[in-house]
Amino acid sequence: MPEVDPLADLRAKIDALDHRIVELLNARARVVVDIGKVKHQSGAPIYAPDREKVVLDRIRQANAAVGGPLPNACLDAIYRELMSGSFALEKPLRIAYLGPRGSYSHLASTKKFGASVEHEPVADIATVFDEVARGHADLGIVPIENSTIGGIVETMDAFLEYRNVTIVAEVQIAIHMHLLAVCAPGDVKVVYSKPEVLDQCRKWLAATLRDVKKVPVASSSRAAELAAEEPNSAAIGASLAAEMYGLKTLFANIEDNANNVTRFFAIGRQPARRTGDDKTSLIFTTAHKSGALVDVLDVFRRHGINLTNIDTRPSQKRNFEYYFFTDLIGHTDDETVKRALDEVRGHCLQLAVLGSFPRANETL
Repeated sequence: MPEVDPLADLRAKIDALDHRIVELLNARARVVVDIGKVKHQSGAPIYAPDREKVVLDRIRQANAAVGGPLPNACLDAIYRELMSGSFALEKPLRIAYLGPRGSYSHLASTKKFGASVEHEPVADIATVFDEVARGHADLGIVPIENSTIGGIVETMDAFLEYRNVTIVAEVQIAIHMHLLAVCAPGDVKVVYSKPEVLDQCRKWLAATLRDVKKVPVASSSRAAELAAEEPNSAAIGASLAAEMYGLKTLFANIEDNANNVTRFFAIGRQPARRTGDDKTSLIFTTAHKSGALVDVLDVFRRHGINLTNIDTRPSQKRNFEYYFFTDLIGHTDDETVKRALDEVRGHCLQLAVLGSFPRANETL
């Protein structure tokens, strides 16, 4: 009697399940095409942040109901890529980001929107806003805050100039920095990266590559290009840069702060609908009177609204006048938020809502 191969039997089950999964995915895709036709007729946006949240929440609930064993993070990644393919079926989406290719903004864009949409690098953060404002890009990805260096001033300044764009989503990306090269570790003579990146890896570089020359360049992506072109050179950059420029990861996660996270905003032209777990971003200037900022903050306190972030930028119109950038928990469609904002306006010279959007509860 021939011996039974238990591995072959299990693989046959996998093959049958894979066939069924492909059938179901394509059945889902056919419904997506119909949804795209309806959206096209009604003028509804292809990317709906509130719907994205509903889908991911339901998948996590379903995973808990069936008892796994796949972790939620795995299913999130699968469904983000599945939704990316769905966008492409409904209408090809163009996402503008701060380039060049392989940058951390590129990484954030691909993690948020998947590989099936068009990710377009642009020269600077202001151009991301401009491309979205002009309708040349459907959405943009811009960094707003880093857990190590704080607020990103270029993005805050762009919000002051471009008032016809709105924040539609946020995404938090763990910033891991890797030493990338073609050569072997012992052959590295020079390391390239952005000045900020070199600084954030200062302890590791001093301990491991003390005698190697460190050269600052315009971006970590440019560093990767140089490492791919020049013998005995290396770059510090993202894992995506290694893929883009054909580099090996010599050492992974060399950042001094292992908990370094950058928060990005997705910006668009149509506001995101309420989900019940949202944030709202504002900018305001206070009246020129003693205690004006305290009055504003006290309004939010009395209405029980949690402020998760507050930052400042000079107005650039009058000396010693400042804009305050604030994030609060809630949506402008929430009655409590509406009442608070109506009251806050009485203490402000200017107040603008930059957007209400689903809160990011995980780091990608």
